[in-house]
Amino acid sequence: MKIMLILLSLACALLLGLLLRLYADIGSVCRQLEEIARGSHMELTAATRQRPLLNLCRILNRIFASLEESRIRYERSQKQLKRNITNLAHDIRTPLTGASGYLQMARECGDFAKRDHYLLTAGRRLEELEDMLEKLFLYTKLTNEDFLFSRESLKPVQILPLLSDCLLSLYTQFEEKGISPEIRFASEGFRALADEEALRRIFLNLLQNALLHGEGNLTITQSNSAAPPLPETPSNDTGHTSAQTSPAWQGCLCFENRVPRDISIHPKQLFDLFYKADNARRKGSSGLGLFIVKELMHRMGGDAAAKLNGNLLQITLFFPQSVQSAAPDPPVS
Repeated sequence: MKIMLILLSLACALLLGLLLRLYADIGSVCRQLEEIARGSHMELTAATRQRPLLNLCRILNRIFASLEESRIRYERSQKQLKRNITNLAHDIRTPLTGASGYLQMARECGDFAKRDHYLLTAGRRLEELEDMLEKLFLYTKLTNEDFLFSRESLKPVQILPLLSDCLLSLYTQFEEKGISPEIRFASEGFRALADEEALRRIFLNLLQNALLHGEGNLTITQSNSAAPPLPETPSNDTGHTSAQTSPAWQGCLCFENRVPRDISIHPKQLFDLFYKADNARRKGSSGLGLFIVKELMHRMGGDAAAKLNGNLLQITLFFPQSVQSAAPDPPVS
């Protein structure tokens, strides 16, 4: 009996020692957590052999590391957002200030010919401003993941007449830069399932991009190829699949022009929000145009990709296989 009592006493003493040790370890972890709550970046440690407590420390350290990474990403995104807002405010102010200056000169000018020139130039600056604000408004719509085109708005659109209309609307700008766009269509009756106004905005953005940043002529080529070999562009942050990994496409439309060699362009970043190849920001651009192009194509079931060969930039639109590939070509009279 005495032996049993002695063994029991030893067991109780050992258990008490383990509990006291565990209590001390828990107290140490609590003190470390208090330090972390006050802003410390220390890792939790526990001088114990108790696996549950060690596992708890490991799990908490992983959680803290993940939260720290999220905090860093958030701070970076906030800084980038502030830079983008500052840049965008500058871009909007530029045509507005220009228009105001030309209007002031027109009011003070007695020469009717010069006055008309000033008024025409001011009107163009205001058109630039209107286009930037329209892109900004469209961007706010596209940032909403719930924004979708209705089935009624997605209809077979004949591409060539719509593209020609967009080219005609920019005829003066192309003439001033001495650019004669070359159009090559494998099938003039090519149609795509799309929202017509969205597709018009896509074409205008691409044409304006070529006018602002391109040099030399612009070539627009339509192909009926089901799976054309095109640029390597990874999936974007919203999870959309890139053109390279898409199964097959009904057809594509490629906008091709040369860009100045002194401008650094990163094709994989061309469709990023507020990306600008012209680091000096010498030209009136919001940095939203190509982002809107890709987002609108995605929302309509298509895609867009970019490729740079030397100083030859190719931006290609891919149309989904959800409508008959092409209507019969019109008869030649």
